[in-house]
Amino acid sequence: MADNSLNILVVDDEINIRRTLTMCLETGGHSVVAVSNFEDAVTEASRKSFQLAFVDLRLGTADGLDLIPALLATTPWLKVVVITAYASIQSAVEAMRRGATDYLPKPFTPAQVELATRKVMEVRTLEQRVAALQEDMGRFHPEADFSSTSHAMQRAVTLARQVAPTNATILLRGESGTGKTLFARAIHSWSGRTKRPIAIVSCPSLSAELLESELFGHVKGAFTGAVRDNPGRIAACEGGTLFLDEIGDLPLSLQPKLLRFLQDKEYERIGDQTTRRADVRVITATNSDLEKAVKEGRFREDLFYRLNVFQVVLPPLRERIEDVVLLAERFLAFFGRQRHRAFLGFTEDALEALNRYTWPGNVRELHNVVERAAILCNSERVGIEYLPENLSIPAAELNIGDPVSLEAVEELHIRRVLALSKSLQEAADTLGIDQATLWRRRKKYGI
Repeated sequence: MADNSLNILVVDDEINIRRTLTMCLETGGHSVVAVSNFEDAVTEASRKSFQLAFVDLRLGTADGLDLIPALLATTPWLKVVVITAYASIQSAVEAMRRGATDYLPKPFTPAQVELATRKVMEVRTLEQRVAALQEDMGRFHPEADFSSTSHAMQRAVTLARQVAPTNATILLRGESGTGKTLFARAIHSWSGRTKRPIAIVSCPSLSAELLESELFGHVKGAFTGAVRDNPGRIAACEGGTLFLDEIGDLPLSLQPKLLRFLQDKEYERIGDQTTRRADVRVITATNSDLEKAVKEGRFREDLFYRLNVFQVVLPPLRERIEDVVLLAERFLAFFGRQRHRAFLGFTEDALEALNRYTWPGNVRELHNVVERAAILCNSERVGIEYLPENLSIPAAELNIGDPVSLEAVEELHIRRVLALSKSLQEAADTLGIDQATLWRRRKKYGI
């Protein structure tokens, strides 16, 4: 779908009106489905994602006003333009009360139809921009600058830019904190889908049932707590991108459904047998060994190969150590602007500590360390005294009984174990704690 086109539903019991509207809208580059009655309108809306509907107020024996909430229940973001030969202030007010966005009296001209359509496109564009701004408000990412002197990172960026304009599925691989989510956002922005939404779903964050609902949607009453229809993230990002983070944790029960969507672009909502289609590009990411998961039967082999069309590997920060100072200074300048401070950089001993550290938490950890230093530092240059204890003392020199806090020892130990482990579960097993406790420790230490 082109950025300036819409999927439009026309509902009118007069065949000449349907033909006229269809011709007018298709001339403008839009995709049109035209039906003559209430039932067909609801059926089409359940099968396909529409952005705009022209609805006649009189549909034989049915009332077009009743169709408005029925369509919105299926597609909450739908814009409805009411068309009628019996225009009145009362009917216009009632149409708006039920959810219509515009009102077009018959007879209308092609110019009026074009104007109404353009207004809807402008509103949708503004809504998408506001949603993007709300999501990113207060958390601008200086990491989104992918300039690097590391050959491995340069290769990753080059490949991502080459693949971004296509519809190919991309698998981002890299340790936690390497910037996979930011990379997915960048690929979306480099693609032809940049004006469409991007949805980000973390696979480990929800139970299998809730994750299925989050992705594919559900109808009211499908399960306990389903008090209203939920279109799902796939429908919400029609024409855009779906990013599935930590795809290795996708429950086995959902893997066939995702595979089917990747192959056929078809799916069903929970509690609804209607098959739906969506034009959505899928990007996934993982820090786990998917090949091992396939051998152990925890991940479907056919899904792995379907996801692994293009693999982009993000190197850990310890393998691009030449970028540490570049990133640290970029972060420091960013946090300085936030706090209206003009930092001149880091002292020599601080730079030495930054370069010496192995960064098991990768770019995210460096970001957090610099933010902490920018808050604590009262001078023009950030000294080593403003860095965490585990950076101030070389790891090779830290021994049991050294004059450091117990928290510093625990943090360093967790970082080392994470750096040597192939998965979070393996790290938790080594530390003798469960994954939930490990997650809390990582959050505490900014790992």
